[in-house]
Amino acid sequence: MAPTGGPRSRYREQTRAEIKAIALRQLAEGGIAAVALTRIAKELGLSGPALYRYFANRDDLLTALIRDAYDDAAAAIADAEPRAAGEPARERLHRLSAAYRTWAATHPHRYLLIAGSPQPGYTAPADTVDRARSALGHFLPLFAGAEPVPAVLPVARRLTAWAEQEPAVAEWVAAAVAGTSGEAPRADTGASAATGICLAGALMSWTRTHGVVSLEVAGHFAGMGHDPAGLLAAEIDTLADAFRLD
Repeated sequence: MAPTGGPRSRYREQTRAEIKAIALRQLAEGGIAAVALTRIAKELGLSGPALYRYFANRDDLLTALIRDAYDDAAAAIADAEPRAAGEPARERLHRLSAAYRTWAATHPHRYLLIAGSPQPGYTAPADTVDRARSALGHFLPLFAGAEPVPAVLPVARRLTAWAEQEPAVAEWVAAAVAGTSGEAPRADTGASAATGICLAGALMSWTRTHGVVSLEVAGHFAGMGHDPAGLLAAEIDTLADAFRLD
């Protein structure tokens, strides 16, 4: 997004963007531990105290990078949706999962920032939950009207119970599924079995996708002679079978 406002505001936003760009390079070179405000300040020709006019501390900078990563991951998934429009749910699920994998494989350091081991002593702000939901929410409509196999039903029932205790979750699912051809959970009547099925499908899509992507990004598939994209496709097909998606 282009900076707006007066010259001072534009300069501030430009400097913040430069700080984040250097921090991302440090992150790519050495992980979270390599992100150092003093080195960033030196590269920009700023004093240490001057840098704190743009980010209160290192955690504040990491939070900005985390927010950007969630937003970009969600955008990558959203960009795949128009290409999947009108396709059967199974094919749409493949497209969205593949889009997320492509983003993560292209930006492994950013993926690890939001999905890797938590930074000791760092607590992410509450709004990162909303950002994570904006990515996961694209998967919810794919399971509207799904008829999962019996093995999935306990997971769906537990998630229904969770949504009953958390009205905001039920509202999030209802909003995401509204307008689909499947059964849309109604936010005004609380959570339903359909709510739990949509949540189970989205959550299991996430766990299967993350399972493949995290191993790929960490280099655990090196030398195994297979394509991670093909492994993800097999995982997603197995999941689609479990929900009896067309």
